[in-house]
Amino acid sequence: MSAVTDMALQAPPATKARGYWATVGRRITRDKVSMVCAFILIAIFLSALCAPWLGLADPYQGSMIRRLRHIGTPNYPLGTDELGRDMLARLIYGGRLSLLIGILPVILAFVIGTSLGLIAGYVGGKINTAIMRTIDVFYAFPSVLLAIAISGALGAGIVNSIVSLTIVFVPQITRVAESVTTGVRNMDFVEAARASGAGAFTVMRVHMLGNVLGPIFVYATGLISVSMILAAGLSFLGLGTKPPEPEWGLMLNTLRTAIYINPWVAALPGAMIFAVSICFNLLSDGMRSAMDIRN
Repeated sequence: MSAVTDMALQAPPATKARGYWATVGRRITRDKVSMVCAFILIAIFLSALCAPWLGLADPYQGSMIRRLRHIGTPNYPLGTDELGRDMLARLIYGGRLSLLIGILPVILAFVIGTSLGLIAGYVGGKINTAIMRTIDVFYAFPSVLLAIAISGALGAGIVNSIVSLTIVFVPQITRVAESVTTGVRNMDFVEAARASGAGAFTVMRVHMLGNVLGPIFVYATGLISVSMILAAGLSFLGLGTKPPEPEWGLMLNTLRTAIYINPWVAALPGAMIFAVSICFNLLSDGMRSAMDIRN
């Protein structure tokens, strides 16, 4: 968190933001690892988004006579699952739900956590104490157990999974947002804005938000990989997506009994979760390095 705070403290004033972000963009485009990860993620996003127009097999239609076909089988390049459904189609269609449940909670937590952290860091005093001590309550529980507990209380389902993961990530983003806001609020350009008569809301929205948003965004991007794994875990435990919907975590659950018969096919959903998670992780690291103006 200290590294994120340092980036916020070194962020340029709003008048130089355009040049700063242009420099960040140039630096990250020179990072080959980040560009490869971005290309992989874009390919997965587009394939999932355009799945109905790719001429794939019906991901819900199965046949017991073609169950657990091996990778490379004619007409089934990635084999079939335990019910004879085409694995390629289910993996691509499954990306829709997996990416939705993995990314949307982070986006919602980013909006809520940034707002709470900005208010707590700028106003300070009792408001800061009330917000941050409430946030600290959630740190008494590990993220995995908290997500399972909330999902178990709300019940299985996509919406409940999104809600539970959002609640898990809001405290983490709020803490980072409060930290970077506290470091920026006493800078000269903020003092000048207050001296000119600008209200608290105007100062936070116009003068501070642009300077703290970058580090918070980078941190939130790193949480997507965690969210993907937690979302898959909830589905694996029966607390997320319900059958017969294609979703990578749920597919791992249904294929676990076939691991001794056709292990390569059974490992495909896990490979997709790993690939997307590691790509988001490496892309987040690349963005963090690009934003660190000391390098």
